[in-house]
Amino acid sequence: MPMVSQSCGVLPRVDLQRLLDALSAEGYRVVGPTVREGSVVWETISSVSELPIGWRDQQEPGRYRLEQTGSQELFGVVHGPQSLKPFVFAPREPLLQITRRQDGFTTSPTLPQPERVAVIGARACDLAGLVIQDRIFMNETYRDPYYATRREGLFVIAVNCTRALATCFCASMETGPRAQRGYDLAVTEVDEQLLVESGSEAGRDILSTILVPAASDELISAAASSIHACAQSQIRRLDHSRLPQALYEAHEHPRWDDVAGRCLACTNCTMVCPTCFCHTVEETPDLSHQHAAHARLWDSCFTQEHGYIHGKNIRPTIKDRYRMWLTHKLASWIDQFGTSGCVGCGRCITWCPVGIDVTEELSALLTPDVQPPLALQHKDGP
Repeated sequence: MPMVSQSCGVLPRVDLQRLLDALSAEGYRVVGPTVREGSVVWETISSVSELPIGWRDQQEPGRYRLEQTGSQELFGVVHGPQSLKPFVFAPREPLLQITRRQDGFTTSPTLPQPERVAVIGARACDLAGLVIQDRIFMNETYRDPYYATRREGLFVIAVNCTRALATCFCASMETGPRAQRGYDLAVTEVDEQLLVESGSEAGRDILSTILVPAASDELISAAASSIHACAQSQIRRLDHSRLPQALYEAHEHPRWDDVAGRCLACTNCTMVCPTCFCHTVEETPDLSHQHAAHARLWDSCFTQEHGYIHGKNIRPTIKDRYRMWLTHKLASWIDQFGTSGCVGCGRCITWCPVGIDVTEELSALLTPDVQPPLALQHKDGP
């Protein structure tokens, strides 16, 4: 069987360790999905045995459960609460060190140390989110050096989805279930085989290192069929054909009051979202008051404090904050960045404690509110 050094090959599932070893030999810290305390989270791994072998996730609005199937499937878990965002946009990071002087103060940036990190197990929706984050943090005019340092060392091994969750709607957002761009390698698990495709020069180099045989047409066809079936199985969809204008026109829709009555403003949806980038900054002085750290940390437009500007809260109610979040995510984001801020991963549905479904809310908001005739509204008897 011929060997390939370019785009597409096949790796027996039992030989995946060869890929992890090759990445380690190239100086990468390998990170993969692992089972921790009832969910799947990213952890540094050195062995395939640390992956969630045989595990599957069941996700519904406000519900997440893992179950062990007893199979040898490596990537049966679709995703946990974490996207790729924490690898590039750190939840908390120091930006500046401030030092007091007799005549004032000095500042020095505290850029992160460059590190090569290879993440295996990212999904198509995660990659779509990373592309959006790149657009925000790495634009030519306002390039964020902290984000850029982490991004430049990131090697992404995507896993194409062959199984959809009840909360997935990436097919309707045209972001999945196949990884489209932004990956170095993409893997599709078909029975006991892994179809491996390269998407970058770095990916091709790794693929040539482990000398995988060329994939057969049958395997490529089987992988494509499984991915297509995954897309067809998704029960949720988000109709964005009328966006952004239709959502702007729904600004006074009574549905905002309805969803505000259910929303807890807990910020879960923004914390698990692959694209939300709201943040705040804080100063932390030392005990001598001669030094202070200026740090950036994740924040959410759902917190009351986030809406304070010059002593006034511009979004004082949950209704204001939910409306701002959804309108930005699905409408004004398009005006700002040329794309929707939603990638269809469904995490906000799963991790909402009260199971608010963004696809359901948008559908209701784009449906004109029909009020009964005034005489019927005040009718007292039958």
